[in-house]
Amino acid sequence: MALKEFKCPNCDGAIAFDAKSQQMKCPYCDSEFDIEALTEAVDEQEAPVEWATHEDAEWTEGEQEGMRIYSCNTCAGEIIAEENTAASSCPYCGNPVIMKGQLSGSAKPDLIIPFKMDKSAAIEALQQHLSGKRLLPKCFKSTKRLNEIKGLYVPFWLFDADVNANMRYRTTQVRSWSDSRFHYTETRTFRVTRQGELAFDKVPVDASAKMPDDLMESIEPFDISEAKDFQTAFLAGYLADKFDFCEKHCIDRANERIRASTEDAFRKTVTGYASVTPEYRGVYLKKSVVKYALLPVWVMCTTWRDKNYLFAMNGQTGKFVGDLPTDWGIFWRWFALLAIGIATVLIGIAYLIF
Repeated sequence: MALKEFKCPNCDGAIAFDAKSQQMKCPYCDSEFDIEALTEAVDEQEAPVEWATHEDAEWTEGEQEGMRIYSCNTCAGEIIAEENTAASSCPYCGNPVIMKGQLSGSAKPDLIIPFKMDKSAAIEALQQHLSGKRLLPKCFKSTKRLNEIKGLYVPFWLFDADVNANMRYRTTQVRSWSDSRFHYTETRTFRVTRQGELAFDKVPVDASAKMPDDLMESIEPFDISEAKDFQTAFLAGYLADKFDFCEKHCIDRANERIRASTEDAFRKTVTGYASVTPEYRGVYLKKSVVKYALLPVWVMCTTWRDKNYLFAMNGQTGKFVGDLPTDWGIFWRWFALLAIGIATVLIGIAYLIF
């Protein structure tokens, strides 16, 4: 019979029974846990979270007739657009794309958040993002580059869940005082517990393989209350990516985001202590539902020295993010000028002194 291995909720180290304290104890971080509570927590956390399976909506008659698939030969991205949309380059890698054929077989989204920021606002945000960056390659600021920004509906899975949480913390309060001979420090230790329920509504997880998850999470939040029932009319003039990952592939990331947010919310309620150390974290999900949605993003991909740089702006709120390269040629020229300036000043000071 295989023995169940217990892991420390704080440091993930293997824990064992401690005869002295009659508790389960971690030899790495010295955390102690009640045996019964820890056993229940392991049993519940090992049980799979049963998310309600998403049922693909059917396209109504005629909805797919005006839609086309654009295929990128470089990154294999498939972009959905209306038949009159000009898609001359891939929004992910910047390479030319070709029209593959009429849309068929793709799951229909449940929801869509329409674009609120137009292309001029996206270009202005990009210009502000690039402004003042003296070490940026000049090609990044060219008008031609700025005009390559594209409006893209990115596929997301939206997860609803009710959460029941039970947290325990080890806390300390420290008091110090002195007399004529000694300085005293009194440290008092407390065990603080928190228990309650939270409801999460439409937690987004990026379903596109080409769009980096950290980039998409950086332009959050989206105001999901403004989401509309999907209609193809919202795609007019924009591109839309097909999801690469089904909802089952994204469940682990959804669980991770929900658990982290729950732990953070409960931790913020424990105040007034010198230190707070989590001892036990139990987060249990229930009543879980998944929706498929398209969210608006302005994207621009540009290449410099054989490396792609992807910029993104929230098409609803205008939040802009993106990594920038450094032109080391410009850097060393600035460094040389600075060094010459410092040397000139030092020579002048030396001349005045001597």
